[in-house]
Amino acid sequence: MDNKWAKVIVHASAFFAPVLVPILFLLLSSEEEVKRISIQALLFQGVMWVLIFISSLLSFVLIGIPFLIIFGIMTIVVPIIGIVNALNETSWNYPIVGRWV
Repeated sequence: MDNKWAKVIVHASAFFAPVLVPILFLLLSSEEEVKRISIQALLFQGVMWVLIFISSLLSFVLIGIPFLIIFGIMTIVVPIIGIVNALNETSWNYPIVGRWV
């Protein structure tokens, strides 16, 4: 599979299988760049789930509602940015977790 389309699939998996697809590409791909993006996508989804969970708990005291909105938008917009950058074949790292990997 072409490196570009593998990265597009990993980024797009946030909308249909945010855990399964990055793990499969991490285990089955031989290209280091695809593996790096898979790890970043998996970590990003995990971090966003934790942040949304904490924000939903804090929404009972109203402070979590703006965070819920921001993190919800980030969960949708960031994978789209990744897809666009993968189609343009430019190097891109996920925010929050890009420096960890």
